[in-house]
Amino acid sequence: MSERDGLESRLRATKEALERIGTSSDERETCREPAGFLVRTLCDAAAVELTGRGAAPERVATAGAAELLEGPAPELASAVRALDRGHPVQAWYGGGTGGPAYLASVPLIARDELYGKPPAARTHHGFGEHELATLHFAARSVASIHIGHARRLAATEKTAVDLQRALVTEPGRPHPNLEIASRYLPLGGRALVGGDWFEAVRLHFGRTLLVVGDVMGHGPDAAVDMNAYRAVLREIASTDLAPHRVLRQMDALSASDDSRRPATCLIVRVDPARGMAVYASAGHLPPAVFTGDGAGELLDVPIGPPLGTGIGGYEAPARPIGPDQTLLLYTDGLVERRGEDIDTSLARLTALHMRAGARLVDVVDTVCDGLDAQHAEDDVAVVAARLRPRAPHHTEDGGTG
Repeated sequence: MSERDGLESRLRATKEALERIGTSSDERETCREPAGFLVRTLCDAAAVELTGRGAAPERVATAGAAELLEGPAPELASAVRALDRGHPVQAWYGGGTGGPAYLASVPLIARDELYGKPPAARTHHGFGEHELATLHFAARSVASIHIGHARRLAATEKTAVDLQRALVTEPGRPHPNLEIASRYLPLGGRALVGGDWFEAVRLHFGRTLLVVGDVMGHGPDAAVDMNAYRAVLREIASTDLAPHRVLRQMDALSASDDSRRPATCLIVRVDPARGMAVYASAGHLPPAVFTGDGAGELLDVPIGPPLGTGIGGYEAPARPIGPDQTLLLYTDGLVERRGEDIDTSLARLTALHMRAGARLVDVVDTVCDGLDAQHAEDDVAVVAARLRPRAPHHTEDGGTG
């Protein structure tokens, strides 16, 4: 190949590297792209091996005849080109399980951090100057940068999800006469924070207020508003107002803030001593109740406007609740599916059958597994609650009272 041909080929490969590597924010996909690029342009086999994940480098992507990359350490180093301040491009001839091959590699480095290396192999001839330069460019100037971006994005998203979990998975403690179990699942494995939340507030006379809400949208703004709604709820609930009046005040306060996003909210005040629960809804999906035999049904709760509209108009019907019933509150991500009627979605929930005597955490598992909440199209928050039976009161003569 002439010098001009080599330069033109190098230029074409450089352009392709810029276009084809780094199209995804996922680290694994970012590693698959340079391996595929190298096989298309330079060699018969390529891989990406990442360090810092254990005692030995981990091969996370392979393209082409992978057997050429297997085998003992290089037999002969035929060229070591001192680039990158002590991290050279290397080319050698060796014998792997796929037979003798010419191999080359260059460290994946960005911002002085070593991520690994992309070994490449070919059988017909060694790597020329322009080909090694292409390998260097693809690894150092493209792949390393995007791998670094993917890792930083993953770390940022993990922090965001951890923050969200910290905000929503530690509801206030209910009274001892009420048992609850909860679950929060972010949208997908790499979700941004969202606006789903739940809460439990102790009231006087052994009553507990259970709340689940969903702020419109995702991202930091939704999370900020979610935390604001939760703080307002705690403050208003401390006045021991009826659930519909709590919603009325939350709606009025939220409507006075033009920057606050609308939110749906469902409040249930559970009174174990009386065996009653009072419900109030601001645009939220209805709660479900599973009876002692495992059958489920939706409760008919009047639905008022979402919070933040300033319209008000909430009602608070009361329903009996017994120790053999399990109450389920949830956000729409649990049931809603794109292109499906909401009645069909809710019917899937009530069609679930709960094992008699199941622990609350098992009920939550059954609900999330049965509705495939791990692959939901939105964040999912679930709260299950059940009256805790009171121990009999023993009288002095040995009887019970």
